[in-house]
Amino acid sequence: MDPLSTRLRITPDVQRYAVSHTESHSLDLPLRYYSRPMVKLELKSSHELAQWLPSKKDEYIAERVKAGEDPDVAQRMSDSQFAELFPDGSPADGQHVMNVIDDEEIVGTLWMGRPFSRDANAWYIFDIEIAKDFRGRGHGRAAMEAAEEWTRERGGTRVALNVFGPNLVARSLYDSLGYEVLATSMFKDV
Repeated sequence: MDPLSTRLRITPDVQRYAVSHTESHSLDLPLRYYSRPMVKLELKSSHELAQWLPSKKDEYIAERVKAGEDPDVAQRMSDSQFAELFPDGSPADGQHVMNVIDDEEIVGTLWMGRPFSRDANAWYIFDIEIAKDFRGRGHGRAAMEAAEEWTRERGGTRVALNVFGPNLVARSLYDSLGYEVLATSMFKDV
């Protein structure tokens, strides 16, 4: 797979700033006006996958339990889904686990795949995680935009994902990127 880079975007704020400062013929923009980091996506090696997969299964179970699911049910769901998506520890057809790279440094992981619905026009973000040292710098947004471009390059017209309710930071990012809520699952312990 060829690496994919997001493109530098001139935001409306930059355009307004540039127009209001044309008399100086300089675009020495304040730091807040510079675009997000550029990232590229590269498939993880088999060695990287072998290190990533066990911890991802444990994290998935923990997220389901944190969202209110019974631990035994969460374990069964995880075992079933990971067996389908990673038979013998290798990605099934249509599953792509990629490093998110900025300036030749791995800053996170993006797992894209075909959704369980088998919608031919959709790609599903099963997981996106930016390493703690790189959070808050725009890498999550850049990775999401790279995922959208990656999807378009493969003929897809929709990116879908699931976010657990307690993950407010991720929900805010997805809202700001224009993702719409398809369904809401709620519970109340009594």
